[in-house]
Amino acid sequence: MAKTGVIVRTIKVLGLIERRVSAPIARDYAQDLTPASEYAKRTDPILEPMFFRPKGAGRPTKRDRRAMGRMTEGL
Repeated sequence: MAKTGVIVRTIKVLGLIERRVSAPIARDYAQDLTPASEYAKRTDPILEPMFFRPKGAGRPTKRDRRAMGRMTEGL
């Protein structure tokens, strides 16, 4: 089992590889047993962030904070 973001993936190892190989070859030695419900979590709107700020944009200004407050008042 491996957690990637909000999805918990279940992988069954079918065989061991003695040396490093490329990803397409490594996929032949693993079977994905993750249920479809786990992949459905990715599109669940509750799990997505409410506000998006690009990386490096800095702190929100007073105007930005007020706008965010107006958006969350109805929740």
